[in-house]
Amino acid sequence: MANFTIVTEFLLFEFADIRELQVLHAIFFLLIYLATLMANFLTITAVVTDQHLHAPMYFFLSNLSLLDICYISVTLPKFIVNTLMGIQSISLLGCTVQIFFFLFFGSTEFAFLMTMSYDRFVAICHPLHYGVIMKPARCLWAALGSWLTGIIYSILHIGNMFRSPFSGSNVIHQFFCDIPQVLQVATSDVYNAEYLLLALSSCFLLLCFAFLIISYARIFSSVLKIPSVEGRYKALSTCSPHLIVLLLFLLSAIIAVLGPTSDKTSVQNLLIAMAYTVLPSFMNPSFTA
Repeated sequence: MANFTIVTEFLLFEFADIRELQVLHAIFFLLIYLATLMANFLTITAVVTDQHLHAPMYFFLSNLSLLDICYISVTLPKFIVNTLMGIQSISLLGCTVQIFFFLFFGSTEFAFLMTMSYDRFVAICHPLHYGVIMKPARCLWAALGSWLTGIIYSILHIGNMFRSPFSGSNVIHQFFCDIPQVLQVATSDVYNAEYLLLALSSCFLLLCFAFLIISYARIFSSVLKIPSVEGRYKALSTCSPHLIVLLLFLLSAIIAVLGPTSDKTSVQNLLIAMAYTVLPSFMNPSFTA
């Protein structure tokens, strides 16, 4: 009977082996984290306190800012603390929790971005019916549906990934419990089932992308029909930032699934991971401002 060791913790990779560089990286990402928190908190505060911003678009925007705070807080604070304290390990439970919330906030944010695209479609293409279609009650249900979508999606992944014990290597070539890297040390049945889930998720993303293309084609068509230049500019200014944020998030999702692999160096994997764990939350406030 072959001997095997059940994994109870994982070893994470650092950006550098030199201690001074590790501390420098931690300080750099701490500044990014604090800037992200401040920008998103300012957005939420502005929406809550300004009566003129009590509209569906800004309601969804405040939820998006909250999700950006939560999304970046899943991975970056742990990385900063581990780097400053010289810790490279994370428990199996900690890894499970990290993956769950990473998927939860990420998928919920995507659901909100899709909801916001519909909001912009109604506002530009059906302005006379906007108040009837986007009622406060419907906006609330749309928000609850987005949060529920994130919960269901993350539970499906977690239920599959951690249904069997990990055995063998416990080294993850990443600074957090990233799904592609964790799957490298998972059993074959979990590996195959997880990539089936990811394939189904990719098909769903393609359908959403097709919906976005059709929606924004109609939006830009309606904008071009506006007679005044000022009117066209105002219409574009309300939908262009959302489109940029959505494209950034979709690009990050593609990088998350296809980017980090075992045939790349650990530094390459770390830099790729930063593109989809830090960049969206850090950049979104500048686009939506």
